[in-house]
Amino acid sequence: MERLQKILAQAGVASRRKCEEMILSGAVEVNGEPVTTLGTKADPAVDVITVNGRPIRSEKKIYVMLNKPKGVITSAKDPQGRKVVSDFLPGIKERIYPVGRLDYDTEGLLLLTNDGEFANLLTHPKHHVPKTYHATVKGVPHGSALEQLQQGVMLEDGMTSPAEVEYQDVNMEANEATVRITIHEGRNRQVRRMFEAVGHKVIKLKRVRFGELGLDGLPRGKFRHLTEAEVKTLLQEARKSHKVQK
Repeated sequence: MERLQKILAQAGVASRRKCEEMILSGAVEVNGEPVTTLGTKADPAVDVITVNGRPIRSEKKIYVMLNKPKGVITSAKDPQGRKVVSDFLPGIKERIYPVGRLDYDTEGLLLLTNDGEFANLLTHPKHHVPKTYHATVKGVPHGSALEQLQQGVMLEDGMTSPAEVEYQDVNMEANEATVRITIHEGRNRQVRRMFEAVGHKVIKLKRVRFGELGLDGLPRGKFRHLTEAEVKTLLQEARKSHKVQK
């Protein structure tokens, strides 16, 4: 017997948190009876579990890394008709969804999967898996600005955790600098807001690493499947980060 939200996530229905929302909304039934209580247990080998009237089924677990281009929505579809990440995943028939998000104007490493447990472990706030970006900003941040980022800056939703920062490039003629920054949280537009808080607007942002996983020459707009070793390493890193935070 497993908790219902875990069964749904493992079946690739959605992330754990999204599955919890589905249960609370009354979209999930077990043996024809609506279940709206989180923590309810079921046996997928015996019980008939449906979401919006459709029975769940086990899917082959898919783990994909996409080098997301700028100007692409991190979503399965967009009402405005803009490009979405699924447009760059030819040949993948399974329904996979992003692990976290990258803004419309942000490019780089994006993970996608149909493994809800994997997605939940990597994105849950308690796990603090590091994510590294190259941020090109207007102006050249001086030492004091970098020190603020390293110590944490106050945003409207609270103080950020300390970040790791270092110069990558400085273009004095254009009055721009590229800074490598590693954060351990996943707030909305966090890197952009952090630089704005120290007086430097981000004009280009690219995620280059997720945990120990890097793009490693993957062309923009292309994807590849993760190896079993890479999936295992990411999971180990998430669990290790959780223990360190304790």
